[in-house]
Amino acid sequence: MLRMWQEECVTAALKKYENSTKHFFCQATPGAGKTVMAAELTKCLFLEDKIDLVLCFSPSTIVALGIKETFARYLNCSFDGGLGSLGASYTYQSIRFFADAFWNTIRKYRVLVVFDEIHHCSYDDEGRSNVWGVQIISKIQSLASYTLALSGTPWRSDNVPIAMAEYTDTDGCLVCDYRYELRRAVQERVCRAPKIILLDSEQLSLREGTEIKAFGSILELLKESDTSYRSVIQNETAMNHLLKLGVHKLDEIRRSSPDAGGLIVAASVQHAKTIQSSLIQYFGQSASIVTYQHENPLEEIDVFRHSNTQWIVSVGMISEGTDIPRLQVCCHLSAVKTELYFRQVLGRILRVNHASNQEAWLFTFAEKNLMEFSERIEQDIPDTCMYLKQHNIDLSGVNDGLEVIANEHTGKAPFQTGGTHLKWHNIEAQPGGLPRSELLQEELKLSQFKQRVIAAFFGSYCN
Repeated sequence: MLRMWQEECVTAALKKYENSTKHFFCQATPGAGKTVMAAELTKCLFLEDKIDLVLCFSPSTIVALGIKETFARYLNCSFDGGLGSLGASYTYQSIRFFADAFWNTIRKYRVLVVFDEIHHCSYDDEGRSNVWGVQIISKIQSLASYTLALSGTPWRSDNVPIAMAEYTDTDGCLVCDYRYELRRAVQERVCRAPKIILLDSEQLSLREGTEIKAFGSILELLKESDTSYRSVIQNETAMNHLLKLGVHKLDEIRRSSPDAGGLIVAASVQHAKTIQSSLIQYFGQSASIVTYQHENPLEEIDVFRHSNTQWIVSVGMISEGTDIPRLQVCCHLSAVKTELYFRQVLGRILRVNHASNQEAWLFTFAEKNLMEFSERIEQDIPDTCMYLKQHNIDLSGVNDGLEVIANEHTGKAPFQTGGTHLKWHNIEAQPGGLPRSELLQEELKLSQFKQRVIAAFFGSYCN
């Protein structure tokens, strides 16, 4: 049975197609079910005898495989491009490897082309287009009878316009034919209400030669020294303290939802191996690992999806479009600090399932960018992510819509502006005893940890 938003979107798309407009852009929050909506729309077009074939394109093999399975189920046929198939699912990378014979054959049919996570494809007239965007415009746009573009985070970190997207001239806002925001998804219980934990340290010391410098926060450390954020996420004490919080939360959730799982996004393959070792040896957790070095990462992910393993540690393999509904806890330990990536990672734990507990927790460090991303999570498309380049952006209002409660130790007076719920808690660092990794910098020491809890859409949906 379709969700309300999916029915609305399919109806809107069919109506637009009837008006001789062949392109439709849908922006729906990660985890809402865009692929199912696209499959239902495709089924309707077949039933109305408006298309003969459907081609789907997406940014990765794992997403393409998920689309293939969903479309095969909805269309009740094979979906591999073979004899008797109504279509196929490909990656964007594959477009340039199709021979002319493929395109000549496709031209003979009425074709719907679905572009999943279209923000991966950029195109403009100023020479900033990427290869995928150029191929879409040159090879597919005129070929297709109908096109459907999908995105959960419709912007690009390089500030280049998305291929086949339309923007307003005045403020660079993306023009969507249908939009399904996270706020509504939470209210309708289509997505989980996220809670984000920002871990900070009030006592940091950094040895530089014979000099030892003290800092009162991670923000201060990164601003006033040459230390990189990577040194924080790979610091033994900090990393294992964050893991401890994630492990504790997952254990709590699994008391009522025994199949709940956790995702850890690591910065490198060696970093992932170190994390996996700590989870197994010192936290007593079951943990698998998947990286680009694995021979069959898709199989590794699928095994985890249907297993009872507590954690999966990933390097660039589980970010967007990967459907593992039992994921409810995430430790963001990646060195990538873009808002698009942050939201896509968060989306991995927002997809609801049939478990009794539907909490979603993301743990990361109180780095400047990650703090701002977390505070803006209630904004569907942040102003800073518009296509038109914006200068001198004022972040003074970044807390608009947030309720902040500070305890006495922070010395900050509480204030309220409604919306999101934030709390500070001070937690003493636990004794060591964990293995020292060659990755971890001995020069940097952290202690006296504290947490900042950001509960988005507070009051909209209680688990």
